[in-house]
Amino acid sequence: MLKKNDISTILKENTYPGRGIIIGKTADGTKAVFAYFIMGRSQNSRNRVFVEKKNEVTIYPFDNALVSDPSLIIYSPIRQINNYTIVTNGDQTDTIHSFIAKKATFEDALATREFEPDMPNFTPRISGIINFGDKDFDYKLSILKCGDNEGKVCNRYFYNYTPVNGVGHLIHTYKCDGQPIPSFEGEPQIITINDDVDTFANTIWNSLNADNKVSLYVRYTDLNNGSMQTRLFNKNN
Repeated sequence: MLKKNDISTILKENTYPGRGIIIGKTADGTKAVFAYFIMGRSQNSRNRVFVEKKNEVTIYPFDNALVSDPSLIIYSPIRQINNYTIVTNGDQTDTIHSFIAKKATFEDALATREFEPDMPNFTPRISGIINFGDKDFDYKLSILKCGDNEGKVCNRYFYNYTPVNGVGHLIHTYKCDGQPIPSFEGEPQIITINDDVDTFANTIWNSLNADNKVSLYVRYTDLNNGSMQTRLFNKNN
């Protein structure tokens, strides 16, 4: 029997999962679901907001005067192309988008990328893609992790999923808080997804550590007509 975990429990027990992607399907089987959240410990990382435009999301500084290094914190985590929705924790969103445009694959795109060069953490790059078809979808998740202590080895992991009603998968960058921060371990966690976007979005937001959470975006897409319900949270208002 498939064992599903409560997203609230997972997040409340971890003060710093970092950045996280959830993809799955509502319990009634009518909607595709994804969520993306970011957290931060430094002033630079916390100085961010999500902005949605034309069904895509970009991260911007909340206060431009506080930006010290934009290279790893300012990017578009959510983009769309054809029947694909792409969600990632870095500028590999654009890499995947460009490869799909050339009729290449998610895997081809990520073969050209590695974990982030933020020694000693070597933050993993996590990515997801939803492929919408005839009133249904499939999805993939990936994590690119450092495989040694010097940042010379990149291990690439891919997970392909057929949607199951009421089931989602969560992957995040860090196992927990630490110094350096330990990378996520194991397979994406199986979680419960319910039918109501507000319940799901509020549960995630309220379960993230109050000091470290920064932003959250959640989308429910109706598989019959393509209509979207979205919720966006920014700690910086």
